[in-house]
Amino acid sequence: MKLHIVAVGRLRGGPERELVDDYLSRLGKVGRGQAIGPARVHEVEDRKGGGMAAEAALLQRALPAGAAVCVLDERGREMTSPAFAEQLARWRDAGRGDAAFVIGGADGLDPALRAQADMALSFGPMVWPHMLVRVMLAEQLYRAASILAGTPYHRA
Repeated sequence: MKLHIVAVGRLRGGPERELVDDYLSRLGKVGRGQAIGPARVHEVEDRKGGGMAAEAALLQRALPAGAAVCVLDERGREMTSPAFAEQLARWRDAGRGDAAFVIGGADGLDPALRAQADMALSFGPMVWPHMLVRVMLAEQLYRAASILAGTPYHRA
């Protein structure tokens, strides 16, 4: 199952970019044997300032057809890392060829896009900068593949 991080905004060079690239590279290696990955980042930018609705349209166009869609939202479900790994495995085992993780812009996600998602995931009740959410998501995707592979990366 291919993974997609679909996000509003461009991640420029710097520590966040390096971390995302590192975790996605690791994911590509450990996930291969688990049929999880590789992961791609799709960035969209609303240059016309149309707000959440315009961002939602751009995000939807970037989603692969038939993908399981998970939106990152503070009102979403909080999960343990093993539960997240199990969710990825369920999508994979159900024959989903793609899973897309959607990260909104500074104002969040359009409610209509949130309502269409298969799942809403929260990294806690705090609001996180969307560039850091990319890093946290990339790490959790790598961790999930590591859990499924039985590697010692995740210790709980």
